[in-house]
Amino acid sequence: MSKQQMIVVGGGLLGAAIAYGAARAGTTVCVLDQGDSAFRASRGNFGLVWLHGKGKTSPDYARWTKEGLRLWPELQDELMELTGVDAGLQQPGGFWLGFNENDVEARAVALNKINQDGGDVPFQMMDRTELRQYLPGLGDAVVGGSFCPLDGHANPLMLLRALHAALKAIGVDIVSGVDVAKVEYDPGAGTFEAVGRDGQRWKCNRLVLAAGLGNAALAPQIGVHAPVTPTRGQVLITERLQPFLDYPTNKCRQTKEGSVQLGSTADDVGYDDGTSTNKIEWLAARAIETFPVLKQARLVRAWGALRPLTPDGYPIYQESESCPGAYVVSSHSGVTLAASHCYLLGPWTSGLTQTPPEFKSFRGERFLDPNASYSNDY
Repeated sequence: MSKQQMIVVGGGLLGAAIAYGAARAGTTVCVLDQGDSAFRASRGNFGLVWLHGKGKTSPDYARWTKEGLRLWPELQDELMELTGVDAGLQQPGGFWLGFNENDVEARAVALNKINQDGGDVPFQMMDRTELRQYLPGLGDAVVGGSFCPLDGHANPLMLLRALHAALKAIGVDIVSGVDVAKVEYDPGAGTFEAVGRDGQRWKCNRLVLAAGLGNAALAPQIGVHAPVTPTRGQVLITERLQPFLDYPTNKCRQTKEGSVQLGSTADDVGYDDGTSTNKIEWLAARAIETFPVLKQARLVRAWGALRPLTPDGYPIYQESESCPGAYVVSSHSGVTLAASHCYLLGPWTSGLTQTPPEFKSFRGERFLDPNASYSNDY
């Protein structure tokens, strides 16, 4: 068996990006994808390609995210050329909007602290009058906000489609309908086997667990602590409207097609990926406060999806020490970090590059401290 044969468990945004990056670097890759039955995080991803505000308690994460935004245009162009699928990237800058002075002041403090800690994130605080120069339809309920010129947005579902099309175009084997229940390591041979719930087996000598919520059960089997839990996000979509919003905001964004996406929520409801009337009403009311023109818009869809989150909201990127050649990767930012996952994690999990120094901050063992407390920073 070649030392460059890899199995990626998980065909979502994270697994597909890593698989594509590994394959384009010369690794033979097989993706084991649960398929339509999976709790696809991309279904509930708001689609922001977002930096400012990330890494409030982790300068490494702020720098890692900034690098991801720098690489995104290259990924957009490469996927478009290879597959003809437009992932929808636009990076005109993005706005965070606040509804009271205390929140706006806290935002300024948080952004300044990120930069004092070494984040080097460009941003500008603005009052309502300044915001309206860029967002002319802004409602009176918004009192101020912040702007980062590096931010933008993309289409999560089209990104996933583009990645899968790219995988097929370069010869990656995608096996759908696979529910991996167990992974086994043979230390003598240095090989792994991924075992499906139906008993099917796939053998390799490099293994990447990018199974989203499934990593909580699979990662300990290769000696990695990965406490990922589900958080439900709900999102609304309007009918297509005449263009009125040139910049994405943390409250809503207008797609290239004209529809407006409203989001999102964070609900601790276990594995329920449905919708709730109260959150739909809240999202709609907040959207109208933000941009009153939306009062006349017709909603055409509402849906929920589960996102895999660690206790602090930051990713896990870790090679197993007890099972070398096996990796655990968990991240809720499958869109923002898609290019980093492709161009940096793909070669790293292939054994072609050294572990990035900031990954010391992203090991799962950080959650084993019984005295630590966490809040999701995402």
